[in-house]
Amino acid sequence: MLTFIGLGLYDERSITVEGQEILRAADRAFAEFYTSRLVGADIDDLEAHHGINIEVRDRAGVEQDPDPILDAAETADVAFLTAGDTMVSTTHTDLRLRAEERGIDTRVIHGVTAQSAASGLTGLQNYRFGKAVTLPFPYAHGGESVPESVIETIEANRERGLHTIVYLDIKVGMGPRGPDPDHEEYMSADHAADLLATDWADVLAVAVARAGSPDPIVAADRLSTLAERDFGDPLHLLVIPGDLHHVEADALAGLANAPAELLPEQ
Repeated sequence: MLTFIGLGLYDERSITVEGQEILRAADRAFAEFYTSRLVGADIDDLEAHHGINIEVRDRAGVEQDPDPILDAAETADVAFLTAGDTMVSTTHTDLRLRAEERGIDTRVIHGVTAQSAASGLTGLQNYRFGKAVTLPFPYAHGGESVPESVIETIEANRERGLHTIVYLDIKVGMGPRGPDPDHEEYMSADHAADLLATDWADVLAVAVARAGSPDPIVAADRLSTLAERDFGDPLHLLVIPGDLHHVEADALAGLANAPAELLPEQ
C-alpha cells in the first residue's frame, strides 16, 4: 500500500487525525519539501512527533527515480508526505499512477491547502475564484518581469469578475545559476506585489502570510502599497480580488483592513 498524506499548512500537528494514525502505523515514510514546506516544523520535529523515520526525497528522487518508494510499497505499508495536500497544486498523480500500474494499492489522505486557507482567511467566497497562477522568480523563466501567461490569466479572471490566487515561487535545490543543493528561496508577498504593480499599481490585492499558523497575516491594499510592507517569514501568497459581493467587501475591510476607497460602495 502507498498512502499519500497531506501534512497541512504549518507544523507537525497540522495533519489530520486519520493521517496521523496511518503515518504512525506505516512501515516506511518518504517525503518531499521542494514544492512546499511546513514553516513551523522541520524533519526532526515530524519524526519525533510521529515516531517514524522519514526519508526526504528531492525532485529527481520523486519524479525521475521513484523506484525506491514503489519497491518499498510492493511489500510494506508506505506513507508519502507533502505539505498541504498531496493532490492539490502540489500534485503527485504521476507517482500514484506508477504505483497502480505495478499493482500497488494507493489511497489519499487529504490535508488543508493554501487554496482553502486563502478563502477562509480573506473571507472571499471559494466558488468565485478563477484559474490560479504561480508567479516565478524572474531568473526562473529567463525574463525580468512577470510572464505574459500570468498577466493573461489574471486579466481573464478580472474580466469575468473572478478572484485569482497567486501562488509564489519556491526554489529548493535550484538557484539562479542552476542546481544548488544549498539553495532555499521563498518569494515574499511584497516582492510579488512589486512585480505585479508594474501592470496594476492601484489594483486591490490581499497578502496572506503563514496561513495555518497561530498568527497569520492578512492585509489588503493597493499592490504598490503592499510592495512596501514586510510580511515576515514564509510562506506567502497573494489574492487579486475580482468583483466583490457586499459580504466579501465587509470581510476585506474587517479582516484585512482594506481601504474603504478600494471597496465598492454599499
